[in-house]
Amino acid sequence: MSYFAIGVDLGGTNLRIAAVKDTGAILETITTNTDVMRGRELVITEMCDAIRLLIGKHRAHGTLMGVGIGIPGIIEMETGMLCGAPNLPGWANYPVREEIERRLGSRVVLENDANAAAFGESWLGAAKDCNSMCMLTLGTGVGGGIVFNGKIWHGMTGMAGELGHISVDPAGVKCGCGNLGCVEQYASATAVKRMAMEAIASGKAPELGRAMAANSELTAKQVFDLAMKGDQPAQQIFHRVGESLGIIAAGFINALNLNMYVVGGGVAAAWDAFAPTMMDTILQRSFVYQATSPNDPKRQGKKNTIVTRALLGGDAGLLGAARLPMVEGQC
Repeated sequence: MSYFAIGVDLGGTNLRIAAVKDTGAILETITTNTDVMRGRELVITEMCDAIRLLIGKHRAHGTLMGVGIGIPGIIEMETGMLCGAPNLPGWANYPVREEIERRLGSRVVLENDANAAAFGESWLGAAKDCNSMCMLTLGTGVGGGIVFNGKIWHGMTGMAGELGHISVDPAGVKCGCGNLGCVEQYASATAVKRMAMEAIASGKAPELGRAMAANSELTAKQVFDLAMKGDQPAQQIFHRVGESLGIIAAGFINALNLNMYVVGGGVAAAWDAFAPTMMDTILQRSFVYQATSPNDPKRQGKKNTIVTRALLGGDAGLLGAARLPMVEGQC
């Protein structure tokens, strides 16, 4: 018998919903804009309408196993309550799972979006051959997820994996979470743009200044493009990105001793600009990595620590969300 599930990736700007077979094949995807300022009622209504449409169209592919939803925010796993969601105004302390289950009449599994992305990469992506892995997602902010023995690690209340709010500089930039020097302030798309603006204001980044003058919105991609063309101020920004990621990755490697650490999200497209510094920093700071580096020819055929780029791109969260009800049993 074949099965399928519905995966939902709810972001601050886009809502993506897919029917996914138990093999990982995506049958169909529906994408809409998520204008969260219109209110949660309208967003949830549109989401449920699209889910019903996909369920109806793809019943012939097998038994529905349920609906998995990746959502940005802190979730109380036992109740399905969204405790906090900075990018979804008005959603905090809202029983999202209960409300969607009531409307659909189907089992719903709610998960943090970064956890869902990690689960997707562990199923079909860079870590598909690993039972345990850790993932960093670099987007507007920095998120993370940890998979232990094939299951997402939620911690005591579901808040585990907030890797973007680990400090890499105790005297650094203040983060929205209230902490100083969070890696999110140095390795996100928002951080790249902020560092570029600071470089322009210093008068020492003329090429970045010209890029900003030519486009009203300076983007992380523009900074990356200049870095790859040899612009030193742009390269320095991605050196800071790589150093920050290397600091926390070294800590994860020392603490967890997993086989696989994956870097994903939109900023991961700049891998060539930040990865060399990141890997150098990991090698300097992690004695566990020094002992398990895949670059050591004497370790051929042995277990190694792999740090790599994600493979699934924007589909990681969607596939991970769909996988959630599959591993929790048939509904």
